[in-house]
Amino acid sequence: MTPHARPGPAPGDVRVAAHFGEFLQGRLGPDGPVALVTLPCAALAAHATRRPGPFALHQPGPRALTAMVAARFLAALGLPRRGRFVLRLDMPPGGGAGASTAARVALARAAGQRDPDAIARACLVSEGALDPVMFAAPAQRLWASRAARTLALLPPPPRFDVLGGFFGPMRRTDPRDGAFPDIADLAAAWPAACAQPARAAELASESARRTLALRRPGADPTEALARRFGALGFAIGHTGAARALLFTPGTVPEAARSAMREAGYRNILCFRTGEG
Repeated sequence: MTPHARPGPAPGDVRVAAHFGEFLQGRLGPDGPVALVTLPCAALAAHATRRPGPFALHQPGPRALTAMVAARFLAALGLPRRGRFVLRLDMPPGGGAGASTAARVALARAAGQRDPDAIARACLVSEGALDPVMFAAPAQRLWASRAARTLALLPPPPRFDVLGGFFGPMRRTDPRDGAFPDIADLAAAWPAACAQPARAAELASESARRTLALRRPGADPTEALARRFGALGFAIGHTGAARALLFTPGTVPEAARSAMREAGYRNILCFRTGEG
């Protein structure tokens, strides 16, 4: 498909699944690119609807985009500034759950653009950093988030039951932020770990530890909660507030949700990843 695929002829109603932080994120070598393996979350999504008419953008909930940003994004895709769009988010902006990117992908698809490579390039121009939620099986890519480029294709991740929430202040990703630890060793070990849930959770936990040590030393209770409730490990939004406990499917304790709430986590949810 060409970079600017031909728009579809009809208005669309679109749902784009988000992510919930990342299994891994950091630099590939001390001066290497920022790379990640996203943690998909089908329970959260951006929803967009387009109807005929002059250009307008209505966001009944959290605002992910201004009308001007949305119009420029459509123009970058070679799409006309036309149509009445309604954009809704299941997740808060700044949480590390992909609100900004999923909103743009939903807008593009509702306008008729389906080419994931073209959408990724337009997202890069518009926001400067992105997870690969515009692709099928986004967790099967080692992704250069500041270049919108796949560095390697990966096996499917293990199945986990994920208990997650948002901890601390919401913080939108700054594409100029270069404060990431070196995870070259973790990225190299990840493909083999995809067949070993405990090992994959261990790698995700180490990626989270390295980022927290750099950004929030001593201020995050997620690892302690993972240990308390027998999780295989934990994951975080490396530039946002998302926090996730990674459990063997069917083993999430009933008390874990209330314990997270008491510890200050918000918008707590449980979902399964690693399926399809």
